[in-house]
Amino acid sequence: MGQKKMLLTPNGLAKIERELEQLRTVRRPEVADKIKRAREMGGTENNAEYEDAKNEQSFIEGKILAFENTIKNATIIEAAISPGIVELGDTILIENQDGKIEQFVLVGSTESNPTEGKISNESPVGKALLGKKTGDIVKVKIPAGLLELRIIQVS
Repeated sequence: MGQKKMLLTPNGLAKIERELEQLRTVRRPEVADKIKRAREMGGTENNAEYEDAKNEQSFIEGKILAFENTIKNATIIEAAISPGIVELGDTILIENQDGKIEQFVLVGSTESNPTEGKISNESPVGKALLGKKTGDIVKVKIPAGLLELRIIQVS
């Protein structure tokens, strides 16, 4: 079975590549050094520092593998093909039913981070907005009820 393609913006891919490089060149050697020092201080039997360092090593190696997999399966979201129509990678300005105006970027699920204003194309709001255009009113069913959004701008 093939791997799921990871949708990423160019900035999202660059961020993952930087984090991967940090893990490989800084964190991995730091943890290897911790393991070496812990082993020298008291062997490996009943050595809490050694166990902690080995667990940290496992965590870092897991993150490295996950980042490598994401990069290998990445599909880069290119610039908008249809101006004014919501596509992946677009910045969208919306007004909700309470008159509150919000701005966010529509990204793939890998890059999604609502606190940074990045919503996933797989989220209810993201799915509802895809393919809509400036001026459209979109109704989205969310756990709290029905959300009505007006698209002010797509860029």
